[in-house]
Amino acid sequence: MGIIKKIGQAVKNSFTWSNENDSWEVISLSDPKGWEIPRNNMSEITYYICLKILSESIGKLSIHLKDGEGIKITNSDINYLLKVRPNPYMSPTDFKTLMEFNRNHYGNSYALIETKGNKRVALHPLDPRKVKIIVDDGKLLKHDATYVYEYEENNRKYFFEDKEIIHLKGGLSRNGIVGKSVAEELAGTIKGAVEAQKYLNDLYSRGLTANAILEYTGELNKEKKKELVRTITEFVRDRDNGNIVPIPLGMKLIPLDIKLTDAQFFELRKFTSLQIAAAFGLKPNHLNNYDKSSYSNSEMQNLTFLIDTLLYILKKYEEEFDYKLLFKDEVEKGLHTEFNVATILRGDLKSQAEALQKYVSTGIYTPNEARSYAGMPKFDGGDVLMVNGTYVPIDDIGKAYEKGGEK
Repeated sequence: MGIIKKIGQAVKNSFTWSNENDSWEVISLSDPKGWEIPRNNMSEITYYICLKILSESIGKLSIHLKDGEGIKITNSDINYLLKVRPNPYMSPTDFKTLMEFNRNHYGNSYALIETKGNKRVALHPLDPRKVKIIVDDGKLLKHDATYVYEYEENNRKYFFEDKEIIHLKGGLSRNGIVGKSVAEELAGTIKGAVEAQKYLNDLYSRGLTANAILEYTGELNKEKKKELVRTITEFVRDRDNGNIVPIPLGMKLIPLDIKLTDAQFFELRKFTSLQIAAAFGLKPNHLNNYDKSSYSNSEMQNLTFLIDTLLYILKKYEEEFDYKLLFKDEVEKGLHTEFNVATILRGDLKSQAEALQKYVSTGIYTPNEARSYAGMPKFDGGDVLMVNGTYVPIDDIGKAYEKGGEK
């Protein structure tokens, strides 16, 4: 990759870490000693839905650069990266969606900050499976940073200081340095869900017919047994036969009557799906499960989703962007990044109209700000805050009833 530059001193292959000098290495997912994400996890529908919802929820939220008074800053290279184009290949939505996908699926997401002088020019996502974090507590590397990121591309290793890499952690980190994916934490649960889907697919392929025992008299060698089973199986799976299976004289086909309802198959699948969704911080309604809720209270469900799930994730993004993207003098001036969560909290048209009316009448929004929120153009004279003319300062309450305005 042309944008990757080599910095610092390469770690020799013979270099070892030991607990005696308090230096240690955090294993990446791609390392043979690490935990490898199973490839078939994405085929599990609940796991895929959870990844999709979280990734798209972060991707659709706009993020702004603001000053200490909360005013948006538009003439900044940071604003261009976050709102227009983080790199030549991705839109901001694609970038945020990919970062959130990597954070959840692999446990960590990384992006290289490309700079030219004091200008930040691009954000390039890195493959999490090719990244290692080397913690240098023993100061054995010639770096000022406490830890460095090692990235391997085309059999070459590159090393970056922590300020050069945006690092978003997933799950519950054990050490605060690397995250852990939900797939790693729930490996057994997700594997069970995958196996359940395989069983159901196999049942469909057999025309929803259960396993059976073929009873016959006499002796057959191994090859003849296989041929007999193959012939009967072909008749069972052939839809043109009208579910009629011819059995030779003297043989009897006894189905094994294992009912899915008796095994509580669907109840167990539903419970497993809810467990996986809960691990991601998603509610049953995200899985189209409205047993204890309804579609009509979607506004309250969105508020719950924002408070219980998204706020923590958004705070991670904002803190990482503020520390890695902004220079020290910019932070001291009060500059910060902030997600706009208003799109999540929007209700129906009636609720929006009532809220905007209250904001304007109480002097929180100007009429033009309310019109902009509703997607309408501004008008002259609409940038003035307005309140009810009968309002008076709290210290002046009652003076209107005093004679001459004096005691």
